[in-house]
Amino acid sequence: MDSQKEALQRIISTLANKNDEIQNFIDTLNQTLKGVQENSSNILSELDEEFDSLYSILDEVKESMINSIKQEQARKSQELQSQLSQCNNALENSEELLEFATRSLDIKEAEEFSKERQMLQTLKFLPVPKAPEIDPVECLVADNSVTVAWRMPEEDNKIDHFILEYRKTNFDGLPRVKDERCWEIIDNIKGTEYTLSGLKFDSKYMNFRVRACNKAVAGECSDPVTLETKALNFSLDNSSSHLNLRVEDTFVEWDPTGGKGQENKIKGKENKGRSGTPSPKRTSVGSRPPAVRGSRDRFTGESYTVMGDTAIESGQHYWEVKAQKDCKSYSVGVAYKTLGKFDQLGKTNTSWCIHVNNWLQNTFAAKHNNKVKALDVTVPERIGVFCDFDGGQLSFYDANSKQLLYSFKTKFTQPVLPGFMVWCGGLSLSTGMQVPSAVRTLQKSENGITGSSSSLNIVTQ
Repeated sequence: MDSQKEALQRIISTLANKNDEIQNFIDTLNQTLKGVQENSSNILSELDEEFDSLYSILDEVKESMINSIKQEQARKSQELQSQLSQCNNALENSEELLEFATRSLDIKEAEEFSKERQMLQTLKFLPVPKAPEIDPVECLVADNSVTVAWRMPEEDNKIDHFILEYRKTNFDGLPRVKDERCWEIIDNIKGTEYTLSGLKFDSKYMNFRVRACNKAVAGECSDPVTLETKALNFSLDNSSSHLNLRVEDTFVEWDPTGGKGQENKIKGKENKGRSGTPSPKRTSVGSRPPAVRGSRDRFTGESYTVMGDTAIESGQHYWEVKAQKDCKSYSVGVAYKTLGKFDQLGKTNTSWCIHVNNWLQNTFAAKHNNKVKALDVTVPERIGVFCDFDGGQLSFYDANSKQLLYSFKTKFTQPVLPGFMVWCGGLSLSTGMQVPSAVRTLQKSENGITGSSSSLNIVTQ
C-alpha cells in the first residue's frame, strides 16, 4: 500500500511539474505575443514616420521641379516673344520694300523709272553683326561679383547694344549640352563691359557668352568663356544639432518644445492626407522642412549647438552670420569633429568662437579653451567669419564695415567644422561667398599684430 501511495505521489508530483512547465510556456508565449505586437506597432509607427518624411521630401522636390519648369517656360516664352516681335518688324519692313519695288515695275516712263532705280540702289541693308570676342584677361571675379569684358573683331558703328548670357556649372572647359543649367540673359547693354554683382557662388564655374545687336537683328554668340567662381558652400547639419534647435539648411532657431511641436504638426498633416508638406516657420530658397527628430541628436545638455555639414581641410574661406534682434545668446566659430556632445563652443581646446550674450547683462567676447577675452566693440548686425586653415588663423569681422573684431592664431591639426550655438533666438547663415578683398587686405596688414588665444583670460567654470 505504501509503495502504491509513493508511486502515486511521484505521478502527482510529475504532473504538477509538467503543469508548471506548461503554464510557464503559456506565459512565455503570451509575453512573446505581446512583444511581437508591441514591436510590430513600433515598427509600423516608425515606418509611417519614415514614409511621411519621404513624402515631404518628394513633395518638396516636386514643388521645386514645378517652379523650375514654370520659370523656364516664362523665360523661353519671353525670348520667343522677343524674337517673334523682331521677325514681325523685319517682315513689315520687307513687305514695304517689296511693295515699293512692285510699284516701280509699273512705271512706264524711262526717266521716272531711272529715278526709282537709283533710289533702290542707294538702299543699304544692315549686315548681321559679327560675334564679339570675350577677353578672359580683362574679366574679373572678386567679392562675389563677375566683370565680363569683350570687344568686336572689327569696328562696327552700327551696333546698338549687346546681350550677355551666363549660367552656372560645375564643369571646367567648354559648356556641356546635357546636365547644364539654363542660360540667364541680360539685354540692352550699351558698353563692352558688364558687372554681375551680389552673386552666390554655389557652383565651381560660370559660363559667359555675348551677342551684338543692331537695329535690325542680333548676331551670333561669342565663343563661351568659363570663369572659376569657387567658394565654400555648406548647410547646417541637422543630424548634429541639439534637440532644442530647429534646423533648416541655412537657419537655426531655438525651440523650447524640443521638436515635439513640429512632430505633432507633421502627424496632423498625415491624418489629413499627404497632399502637402509641413511649412516651416521660415522658408528660404532651397530649404528643406525639418524632419521629425529622432535618435540622431548629437549635442545635449546645455550645449545648444549645431555644426556645418562640410569640413574645412585647407585654404581660405569666408561666411557670414546674422542673429535675430531678440536673440539672447549665441556663439559663432569653428571646432574639431571631436567636440563632445556636452561641450560648449569656446570652452574646450578643440573649439574657437566669439560669444554674444544679451541675457541679464550684455557681453561680447572671444572664447577658446575655457578662456575669454572681452571685446570692447559694438556687436555688429552681421558677423563675417574668415578661416585660413593653412595659416592657422580664425578672424571675425563686422560684415558691413569689414572692421576686424578679433583674430585667433593657432595651428589646426585636424579638419574643422563651422559651429553655431544659439539660445532664445535664431541665426541666419550666408555661404557661397568669396573672401572679400577688404578682408584679404586687412589680413596682410594685421598678421602678427592681432590678439591670439594665448592672451585670453582664464575663466573658472
